[in-house]
Amino acid sequence: MWFWLFKYILMGPLLALLGRPKIEGLENVPRSGPAILASNHLAVADSFYLSLAVRRRIAYLAKAEYFTGTGLKGRFLRWFYTVTGNVPIDRTDADTAQAALNTAERLLGEGRLIGIYPEGTRSPDGRLHKGKTGLGRLAVRTGASVIPVAMIGTDIVNPPGSKMWRFGKVTVRFGKAIDFARYEGLAGTPFIDRAVTDEVMYELMGLSGQEYIDIYAATVKAGGKSAGSTGETTRIPPTSAA
Repeated sequence: MWFWLFKYILMGPLLALLGRPKIEGLENVPRSGPAILASNHLAVADSFYLSLAVRRRIAYLAKAEYFTGTGLKGRFLRWFYTVTGNVPIDRTDADTAQAALNTAERLLGEGRLIGIYPEGTRSPDGRLHKGKTGLGRLAVRTGASVIPVAMIGTDIVNPPGSKMWRFGKVTVRFGKAIDFARYEGLAGTPFIDRAVTDEVMYELMGLSGQEYIDIYAATVKAGGKSAGSTGETTRIPPTSAA
């Protein structure tokens, strides 16, 4: 109940006013059955606008920090992320991360729609970064189709690092579903997990028009590569999924 109140009454109208969202390719999202929405990640607002765009309720794999806050604010955030269907991932513990993927697999087995950010964290520089292979492993293990989603303009409405929200223009662009049935039985093979993930990242690059850099976003955030570093990058024009 709370999810729908947030979507249609408490938050949705305000989000629509701020971002004037344009939705493209929504017909690529199945109305029922298991599927994975794999999105680029520019701002906290991504999850809000993606949920606003899709008619179905989305279960997100969220970082564990959202659930571990203290005090009144921490308790509120933990409640908010829980009632909106988020699944925590402890990225410092491989076993816990695997448990989260197992939970996602169970949800897909129940016919749910899962939202994943393959980069693992928000982009620190506006570029699209190397995807983590948990996405590939989940897709191959479950046989669920993957729908790439490009979020555009959310970092203008909700600038990273700022508590202020601004007026802007958000586009949520859904690509065509990708079927990885050809890899059935090969789940957990590192080469296959990487190939599946990279295929999705390539589609995201085309949908978003972002420059792609083959470095993890977390590495850039940690100072391993600066935003202006040279490296292997690719950029292609955005495409419309409408």
